[in-house]
Amino acid sequence: MKPGFWQRLDLWARRLGPFLSALLLLLLGTIPLRLPYLGSITPDFAIMAVFFWAVHRPGSMPAPAVFLLGVISDVLGGTPFGVGVLVLLAAYWVTRSQRRLLIGQPFLVVWWGFMMVSAGALILTWLVVCLLAVQFVNPTPALFAYFLGLALYPIVTQLFTGAQRLVDGRT
Repeated sequence: MKPGFWQRLDLWARRLGPFLSALLLLLLGTIPLRLPYLGSITPDFAIMAVFFWAVHRPGSMPAPAVFLLGVISDVLGGTPFGVGVLVLLAAYWVTRSQRRLLIGQPFLVVWWGFMMVSAGALILTWLVVCLLAVQFVNPTPALFAYFLGLALYPIVTQLFTGAQRLVDGRT
């Protein structure tokens, strides 16, 4: 029996949910936070989304979807074209390779894993931008964005966990 329109729409929504949530966070991350004395700082929501879905639902966030997120990040962001793709794919690869160590662990262990992957992404981004600019780029704003991202990751995780339960039909 052929599934009906609503069943197919539901299936597509379940498959695209992780990507769409990552895209929504990526778009949210383009809104700069105007903090006193800190200028314009935005946490890297794309890394948060890629890390979370690569750990908890890797089949729903395949490498082509991560590539597309990187392209969108490059188009919307202030880094040279290709940096977002490189960094997100590298973070995705590292996270997928360490998934066995992270899955089923307490939140603090997973959060530590995010801290490491996010730090690696920050360093890689900074190095590539410095090389492409052929000059030293001040890392201070990126460090503040990194720490802001670490502080926001538990909130993002709660949102994604709720979305995952909703998609899976659990309450």
